[in-house]
Amino acid sequence: MNNVSIIPYSPNYQPDFKRLNIQWIETYFRVEPHDLEQLDHPETYILPNNGQIFFAKVDEHIMGCVAMINTSEPEGSVLSFELAKMAVAPEAQGKGVGRLLCRAAIDFACQLGVKTIWLESNRILTPALTMYASVGFREVPSVPTPYARADIRMEMSLL
Repeated sequence: MNNVSIIPYSPNYQPDFKRLNIQWIETYFRVEPHDLEQLDHPETYILPNNGQIFFAKVDEHIMGCVAMINTSEPEGSVLSFELAKMAVAPEAQGKGVGRLLCRAAIDFACQLGVKTIWLESNRILTPALTMYASVGFREVPSVPTPYARADIRMEMSLL
């Protein structure tokens, strides 16, 4: 897709953020309470403390999104962000949209001086895991998570 623009969050894109994520989650899993918190209220659960959501816009259509959530300890000196809520519309999958979104998220984290980006996913999502690994994420031991579907954790060090 040659005409993809990566744009930051605006409240008028919140319905697209929710639509894209509900679509993929329901395809493979079930929507969980923490999903709805973040999707319905990104201003509360994602955007504080330099959080951001990026959108892939093709012509006038939102075809993908990814969130960056600040998960740093309040008094901590090591900045960490979660790459979350990555979703690409079915008709745009396999065309590099997810990679563009992932790169925008990584660039954003670098600009903020983030040390670690982490994500949680599921092993059945092979194309996503392959893409994450290709940009530098590596599997690490899992930690407790609010998501029943999460069975893999990956991290990227930006040191």
